[in-house]
Amino acid sequence: MTGGERGIGRDICLSLAQEGVDLAYCDIKIEGGKDSTQEGIRKFGRKAFAMQVDVSDEDQVIRFVQAAIVELGSVDIFVSNAGIIEWEPITKITLECWNRILAVNLTGAMLCAREVARHMVERRKGVMLFTSSTIQFNPAYREAIELAPYGIRVNTVSPGLINSPNWAKGVLPKAADDPQTGEGFMGNIPLGRLGLPNDVGAAYAFLASDKASFATGANIVLDGGFTLRPLVLVSQDEIRNMNL
Repeated sequence: MTGGERGIGRDICLSLAQEGVDLAYCDIKIEGGKDSTQEGIRKFGRKAFAMQVDVSDEDQVIRFVQAAIVELGSVDIFVSNAGIIEWEPITKITLECWNRILAVNLTGAMLCAREVARHMVERRKGVMLFTSSTIQFNPAYREAIELAPYGIRVNTVSPGLINSPNWAKGVLPKAADDPQTGEGFMGNIPLGRLGLPNDVGAAYAFLASDKASFATGANIVLDGGFTLRPLVLVSQDEIRNMNL
């Protein structure tokens, strides 16, 4: 587990320990003493291993995962919880701050998941969990709130499967027309067709115009109903051939 020393991470560790799970966790700073997460885990009779790690540092992540495997024997559950928030106004946020957020919240999650996945794939067993946020459902919410008093509107557009030559190197038309998979593929889009670039362009034109003068903090989904249904883009044969 990453980010396990305090806050949500601490309570996740204790909840898992209460269910009989031995834990190896890391954090940017490890606490000691009777009130530490380690001691809290041990009170439930479970093994606890803690290591100070910056999850944005690849070498540190590799060492942590290897140490966790040695300490626990195997890693059956992985929880990616490390994350930081920097509350800087949009007009004052620095590149250093921005890069640090990406390094911890995105790169860190990727590095840890990669190392744990390599172990789990060999064992053909495991559970991976990622702490996310409701903020993801409206990525421009903060800018919309901060800039509204200045008469600035901020909205987002979320395209689905768009028949663009740049989208997945033009693979969408091939998948849609494939005699074996095409029907099932298109069956996951209630409107029964791929989106077109001008479908997206029209939404941007609307949001940029005075016709949308009362819209801010909105997210327009253009996917033909795709998000209403599940879709498997990769077959089981393709997964096996990836040689994970």
